[in-house]
Amino acid sequence: MTTTQTPPHIRLSNEIAAQFRSRDPAWAAEQIAAHIRSFWDPRMRARLLADAGAADGRLDPLVVAAAALLPPARQDS
Repeated sequence: MTTTQTPPHIRLSNEIAAQFRSRDPAWAAEQIAAHIRSFWDPRMRARLLADAGAADGRLDPLVVAAAALLPPARQDS
């Protein structure tokens, strides 16, 4: 039996998006992006940005819209 566990950054971002589902999508995306910018570790933000480009359906569309509002992940040397 194979079990797949949802990565934390996907689970958490989708949970945040669920709180905004009944709101205006543009406003919701801005609020989600603001939360992620303020409270998420840079590594989790980088993982989210990487996954937002994948069209695999794991991320809520509001999360994908919010990710587009976030600055690109830093490339540390």
